[in-house]
Amino acid sequence: MAYYSTHPISLIAFCVVSTGTFWLTRYIWKGLSGGPKAPLPPGPRLLPVVGSLFDIDVSEPWLAYTRWAKKYGDIVHFRVLGKDHIVINSETVARELLEKRSKSYSDRPSVATNHLFGLDFNTALLPYSDRWKSHRKIYHQTFRPESVVVYRAVQFQKAHILLLSLLESPDNFMMHLQTYGASIIMSIVYGYEITHRNDPVVANIQKVIHLAAEGLTPERAALLGTFPFLRNIPAWFPGAAFKRNALVCQKLAPEVFDAPIEHAKKNMVDPSPSTTSAESLVSQILAQAPDQKTLQAMKDCAASSFLESTLSIFVLAMVLHPDVQERAQMEIDTVIGEGRLPDSNDRPSLPYVEALFRELFRWHTAVPLSVPTVAAHEDVFNGYLIPKGAIITTNQWAMAYDEDRYPDPYRFHPERHLTEDGKLATDSGAPAFGFGRRICPGRYIGDASVWIALASMLALFRFEKAVDSEGQKVEIEPVFVTGVARHLLAFPCSIKSRSAEREELVRSCFDGATNKDV
Repeated sequence: MAYYSTHPISLIAFCVVSTGTFWLTRYIWKGLSGGPKAPLPPGPRLLPVVGSLFDIDVSEPWLAYTRWAKKYGDIVHFRVLGKDHIVINSETVARELLEKRSKSYSDRPSVATNHLFGLDFNTALLPYSDRWKSHRKIYHQTFRPESVVVYRAVQFQKAHILLLSLLESPDNFMMHLQTYGASIIMSIVYGYEITHRNDPVVANIQKVIHLAAEGLTPERAALLGTFPFLRNIPAWFPGAAFKRNALVCQKLAPEVFDAPIEHAKKNMVDPSPSTTSAESLVSQILAQAPDQKTLQAMKDCAASSFLESTLSIFVLAMVLHPDVQERAQMEIDTVIGEGRLPDSNDRPSLPYVEALFRELFRWHTAVPLSVPTVAAHEDVFNGYLIPKGAIITTNQWAMAYDEDRYPDPYRFHPERHLTEDGKLATDSGAPAFGFGRRICPGRYIGDASVWIALASMLALFRFEKAVDSEGQKVEIEPVFVTGVARHLLAFPCSIKSRSAEREELVRSCFDGATNKDV
């Protein structure tokens, strides 16, 4: 049986506490509401304290966001551990907010995981500041459309090295694609020439990319921000894999970003015949005798590449869709012939290959969510309130799988990007590089590097399902490692040359190369 005290002091205390609670609640509510305001965008249920945390799979949050998009619309609000989140699910809304109102949506949130993983200096993660502006200026001067033309020779050479590697050891195709992506960036930015597919610099880059992709999700950051003690959990503690990964990333990050800078400086003094550092971005900056601040900016601006993710999905698509592969190869054979390989000048003459390229960025997009920004101040859009400090995420997955724009979106269908007369449709591609001031500055390099690689591979190889010891085709069940980005794990397939003349052309360019070379 419960007993309640009737002592006067107890009653007074109860009244004081009750009255105080009432007025405190009213004061807080009044302070938060600040008078009549627009409503928040619609969204899922909000549980006390945790908000919508339990409705999100932190390994694939874009799937929950896309479900919400179908139910609530193009702009969705939810809250995780007291933090407001806004998810943008349509390209139209993304352009309205992130481009037309870019000044309000260009800052980055302060994320605990960035510092924990030793990556808070990276350009993509920097807050909107003078430091970020200096990095952006360097990128835009070097990687604007008219400037990247000078890098075509590098991309062409690396694509041919990729072809040779696939001829020599096709079973290691995932490793070759990783090396291709890293070699493009390392050559253009640092003049560092990768000479071996087990290059330690490439290995470290891949480790940092994969650790960051898994660890730097906003949902995981929210947990660490709300419960700071989790950052101090010992690495040996059960369930603290994130802490162990963070320590590894902290150690590797300086090596990844500093060692290539030192390589470029050394080769300016004593250039090696096998390097191109004299033309690299870093060598150009160093030749201008920059101060320490500029040099530090260049270290911080070091790029990492997700090219291999997109190209591995290309191989998967070709294996699963031989009809698409055959049509693209027929176009290449008709336009280019047998005597050479495609180059960037052929791109306008290959509309079906271009349609395939666009569909590749849409289907199984490698980067489903943008790196989040933060609302610099309170805003109202389409009658909805966007609170100051809200985390803004663009859901590129939902945009790529918009059934109104892309009927039967899970089907790999390049024809959706063509008109009835076989010409390229206008603006049919799904966004893959972000929006506004925070759009990927290396998008033109990435675009051209993916295109020359896939066009070259289509010209030389036939991609098919692998065959087991009993002569049966091996079915593929794609498995992705998820996080900030999606990485396709290796799968069995057959990659064979389909043109003896083109094969000889590739081999003749690299006489003396072995299967240990890139």
